[in-house]
Amino acid sequence: MKKYIIDTNALISFVTDRSPVQQETIAGVFEDAARLRCVVICPQHVMTDFVFVMDKVYQVPKLEISGIVRDFIAMPGIELQHEIDFPTLLALWPSPIQDFGDAIVAAVCKSIKGSSVITFDTRFIEALKKAGIATRIT
Repeated sequence: MKKYIIDTNALISFVTDRSPVQQETIAGVFEDAARLRCVVICPQHVMTDFVFVMDKVYQVPKLEISGIVRDFIAMPGIELQHEIDFPTLLALWPSPIQDFGDAIVAAVCKSIKGSSVITFDTRFIEALKKAGIATRIT
């Protein structure tokens, strides 16, 4: 079964209308997860970052954010990942991946055999390529 590690921007694209193309793309992945055709793994850091961005950037009420998070983690095919392999993380950060949060996502991906990162962030995609880590969305 395919395993995808979701980046914050893909999760934000799913719940907002900032990019209908991205929203449609990630919706297809979540549909596959709901049908148990794949697993979407969400690092705890991504969930924390998502809540922060929805609150501070999009100014979504906290109660609404709580409902979104509750619905997301209850979806079939979604798993939260709390553990981070710090030696792997520190091997990726600050080079070749300069952003610490992105390096967390990459480290989780490296720790799960056969997984790939779902992101729309072109700089992160380039850094993942340099690190030899697969991506799902380019």
